[in-house]
Amino acid sequence: MAVVNDSILFNPNISFKNHVSAAPILPRGFSCNIGRKFNFKYCNLRTKAQVAEVQVKTLHDLRLGFDVVSEEELREKGFLGMRKTKMVCTIGPACCSEEDLEKLALGGMNVARLNMCHNTREWHRDVVRKIKRLNDEKGFCVSVMIDTEGSQIHVVDHRAPSSVKAEEDSVWLFTAKKFEGSRPFTVQANYAGFSEGIEVGDELVIDGGMATFEVIEKVGNDLRCKCTDPGLFLPRAKFSFWRNGKLVERNYGLPTLSKKDWDDIEFGIAEGVDFIAMSFVCDADSVRHLKEYLSAKSSKFIRVLAKIENLESLQKLEEIVKASDGIMVARGDLGVEIPLEQIPTVQEDITHVCRQLNKPVIVASQLLESMVEYPTPTRAEVADVSEAVRQYADALMLSGESAIGPYGQKAISVLRMTSSRMELWSREENQQSALHPRQLAVSLPDRIAEQICNCAVEMANNLGVDAIFVYTKHGHMASLLSRNRPYPPIFAFTNDDSTRMALNLQWGVIPLLVDLSDDMEDNIAKTIDLIKKKGMMKYGDAVLVVSDLTPAHVTSTAFQSIQVKTII
Repeated sequence: MAVVNDSILFNPNISFKNHVSAAPILPRGFSCNIGRKFNFKYCNLRTKAQVAEVQVKTLHDLRLGFDVVSEEELREKGFLGMRKTKMVCTIGPACCSEEDLEKLALGGMNVARLNMCHNTREWHRDVVRKIKRLNDEKGFCVSVMIDTEGSQIHVVDHRAPSSVKAEEDSVWLFTAKKFEGSRPFTVQANYAGFSEGIEVGDELVIDGGMATFEVIEKVGNDLRCKCTDPGLFLPRAKFSFWRNGKLVERNYGLPTLSKKDWDDIEFGIAEGVDFIAMSFVCDADSVRHLKEYLSAKSSKFIRVLAKIENLESLQKLEEIVKASDGIMVARGDLGVEIPLEQIPTVQEDITHVCRQLNKPVIVASQLLESMVEYPTPTRAEVADVSEAVRQYADALMLSGESAIGPYGQKAISVLRMTSSRMELWSREENQQSALHPRQLAVSLPDRIAEQICNCAVEMANNLGVDAIFVYTKHGHMASLLSRNRPYPPIFAFTNDDSTRMALNLQWGVIPLLVDLSDDMEDNIAKTIDLIKKKGMMKYGDAVLVVSDLTPAHVTSTAFQSIQVKTII
């Protein structure tokens, strides 16, 4: 029989008395072996129907929502060997089959991203349902994110299967005039005012440097341009204009979310996605507006991530981070608007602000860009991934590497191995980043929760516990623990599925779906026993336990505690 030695180290709502005990960790009245008979001495059951009802309920309680990848990683590497940095994969034509999606999930994909710029809505619906089916039928826990197109100036689909090559010194016409089919050396822009304020001699840059042109003539609202740096036009490639080495800043007055974006958001609500990433966010108001809309329209809590990819978003970074549920550092578009050499420090600054404000951050764009074509990355790309992990980003994202490249599974393997190695090095070298967390809470109960999580991580590191267990309804304490980047993994037990899927983006958090009751000791005993029965805990393992669950009979909201439990 599994027995625990438990010590209540801090609980603001109960008296400090001796809680050291040796007791069965199963719910009272039941034996520790599922296959044995129930001990009815304590159940006070009088009929077979009552017995059957309790048996069914108990079997239901014994189901633990552990995803198969985390379970296998725990068995293979132990608690401290589990990967902390999460992985986001963009789904495209190269990986949209159920078989390929399963391989990405097995490789460690935590979140599947759907870029609404590409493919049809029917295609996206099919992918979402395949992912949900994999979760339901094969035990994965992969969240779904849709990424809005945003109001931007880009190339209208040029009807080519993949890309069009622009050769050096070739002359092209850029126009907003609509025409059917394709015309040689002609590019159609999606916005009639795309050439406003542009002068002869300006540079037109495609997708941040895929190809470059010089404006040689203005013909009405059209631009005639000569290719100076040959390259590719990808479908829906974006424009930017430069003058004397500086970005030509213009305010088109376009809304953050276009009509197509709102249609895509309605699609996301209908399909029950977990995250919506907003492109080209310029202020916090647009984020708040979308969150209010989702709150009114969706029965599910859908999180909103703001993409930082322009100067306006950098200038209003802190207010955007506060308004959002997370941030994506979209380095590709951001690199068009600021000097390239500033990208590393800006990335680190954004990551730091997100940790201070307790919001998950994804580092995205061109992490392993060469793997779109080649089976191995460059050493510089591996160093870039390592730097993002060293900065304690919550998640790393693959774009074209998984969406259109033939080596998506190898790319996610590179992310997994590199992040695991960097995390191990950080722990071995004691390079843990000292955050000195900013106090976010205002009310006393929230301040207590914040302090508990700060202290809990320090205790977990100093005591060398194997894991941190947190019992949470909305995931708040799990995120506060994650913010402090503890050495041991964080197992977050919740009975809310949207919370479970949202925690997929939090550094070091393994979310588990489980039935929780008002009896915290019962919750702790049940979950520890279930993990032990799966062979993932053993004699001598120690876990630190925190909770933000408020029992129904307790009027105060300040009901948090820290406990340390050792399997004996």
